[in-house]
Amino acid sequence: MRPGLSVEGSVSRLKRFHYAFKRLHAIFIARLTAEPIYELKMAFSFHAHLCAEHVTALRKRVGEMREPPLGLDEIPHPALEIFFDEILSSPNTDALLHGVYDHAIPALEGALKEFMARAHPLADHPSIRVCRFAAIEVAEMNAFGGKLVENAEPPFNELEPAWIRLLADCLAAAGGLAGDEEEVARVLLRRFSTVPFVFDPVPRRDERFPDPYNMAVNAEALLYDASFPPQPKVLAMFYKRLREIDVPEMMATILHQTRGKPWDYHRDMTRQLWDEARHAMMGEIGFASLDIDWAKLVMVNFTWSLALNTQLTPLERHAVLYFIEQGLMPRTGKRFEWETALASQNALSAMFQDFDWADEVLHARIGRDWYLKEFTDARKAVEYGDQCWSKVLMNWESWRTEGKTAHRNWWPDLYAAACKSWGIEPDPKILAYATSYQNVRADLKNLTTSG
Repeated sequence: MRPGLSVEGSVSRLKRFHYAFKRLHAIFIARLTAEPIYELKMAFSFHAHLCAEHVTALRKRVGEMREPPLGLDEIPHPALEIFFDEILSSPNTDALLHGVYDHAIPALEGALKEFMARAHPLADHPSIRVCRFAAIEVAEMNAFGGKLVENAEPPFNELEPAWIRLLADCLAAAGGLAGDEEEVARVLLRRFSTVPFVFDPVPRRDERFPDPYNMAVNAEALLYDASFPPQPKVLAMFYKRLREIDVPEMMATILHQTRGKPWDYHRDMTRQLWDEARHAMMGEIGFASLDIDWAKLVMVNFTWSLALNTQLTPLERHAVLYFIEQGLMPRTGKRFEWETALASQNALSAMFQDFDWADEVLHARIGRDWYLKEFTDARKAVEYGDQCWSKVLMNWESWRTEGKTAHRNWWPDLYAAACKSWGIEPDPKILAYATSYQNVRADLKNLTTSG
């Protein structure tokens, strides 16, 4: 019987939550490609997806509360704009993690919990429900960040004391993230965001990727070679999955650099980005299940994301993505990979390929929804993607000449390690596999512009 927040009070807080999730989503996307640490690249993909889902739910709820026009693109408080701008522009990974996981995420979790305590449980139940689900996942993000903070060397709070105070001052000046507190006057002098953030489209990898230009092992050629049995093809599929690290690296550039799209575009594309990160981790788990040290035995390259990010426009990158997705839909695509995994009798691979196939069907639909509408002819949309991919320069020979890679054939060592795990002797023919990507693309189409 106690009154809770009014419609106006509820909406003002929901709009701040919406702003926080949207800014965090943009930060994760903007910093993903150039982040070298594999686990953080995957975490940014996941957390961007979670933020996008909660932005969507909050937009829907605000639209139900007498709010046309919604005003969701308005900045709720100038101090919050500085707060998130500073985090986006943080100069290194340590500072970024501190801003996100030691300031923004904890503040958002606390604000969501405070909202649920103050909103009327009956009158504003729809808002409470939206915030309850958001709070669950924000708490998980916070727990992840807490481990980073706990294990940081040096501790994050010793990095930039003046900058850390600025972040706290921004929240104080805004009356807290939700605006529940009294606004405290502060002089807020931008530090890292005095100039606009400069996006870095060049993918980077940590020390577990020692040969990122290596294109010596053509997994697709091996997979589709009928003379090879299914069992070793599992290794090719685990490699193909792990190599999908480069898809989030590329899709992040499309999301960051594309303007003027409705929010649903960002939500759907971020879902696909997270799916591709999941696929990469499926490959990692696949190798671990065979007791294979993938960082030592598998040379996962970044040449695809590097080339697309630095040579094509965002629309051209999307065109290539759409072309590849459509090529995976026939029987010779994802169904073939699943059937091959079943025939190999590797249950883990079969399950991964089953879900990978399901995900790709969704991705093909996302492509139709958001790329195909740029064309009046569906056939021309596919042809354009093929043309864009064909004009990408893969400097296979140049990279070797420049000393960036020797294109070492790492397949024999990987296959030998897998045979040891399987308890069998290596097949000499399979051990001798040495087909590279020198003259063909991943879809086995001949390259015409290879260096």
